[in-house]
Amino acid sequence: MIELRNLTKSFPTRWGRKYVLKDVNLTFPAGMSVALMGRNGAGKSTLLQIIAGNMNPDSGQMITRGSLSFPVGFAGSFHRDLSGAQNTRFIARIYGIDTKELTDFVQEFTALGRNFYLPVRGYSSGMKARLAFGVSMGIQFDTYLVDEVTSVGDRAFRTRSAEVFKDRMAHSGAVVVTHSIPEMRNLCQAGVVLENGHARFYDDIEEALDVHIRTMDNSK
Repeated sequence: MIELRNLTKSFPTRWGRKYVLKDVNLTFPAGMSVALMGRNGAGKSTLLQIIAGNMNPDSGQMITRGSLSFPVGFAGSFHRDLSGAQNTRFIARIYGIDTKELTDFVQEFTALGRNFYLPVRGYSSGMKARLAFGVSMGIQFDTYLVDEVTSVGDRAFRTRSAEVFKDRMAHSGAVVVTHSIPEMRNLCQAGVVLENGHARFYDDIEEALDVHIRTMDNSK
């Protein structure tokens, strides 16, 4: 469960401060996959980074119960001079899980081949995203934070990603950022629509999508 209390976040611009979140009060229920929706610049990735602890709000509180993943697809935590395998083993030790088990899962899932044993600094952005997704899915979290990663790779990899994600959702929840409406329908049960610094939770994904689509149409 993730609870936001009077959460505010703004950024300075030449026209004054831009509020992407303003006194937001919101609860993400445990065990539910929730899509974050909104036009470009509405604050989806900002909110995800605040939930992950990678960005501080201006004010307000965030209360979490249970374990949170690092943002799935975020490769910033990888050491660029270590190989994918070495990074995987390092993360396994941090989270106290079986090193070989996680390494075997990630190697098979990512299909990076020999690149898995080469330094991450030589990886493309897509390869890094696949590695980050594999490492995250190989660890059981109560809530997964996902930012666009299911769009990475070819159709076979995207299908495999969706299958693994759904398998994890049998025992966990998620907060998902994606611009793909079919992915929202496929991966999520509920939605949060962000607009003008405000956020509203909908416990039905179709209702959330209806509001999101109307909001996008009105912004054109």
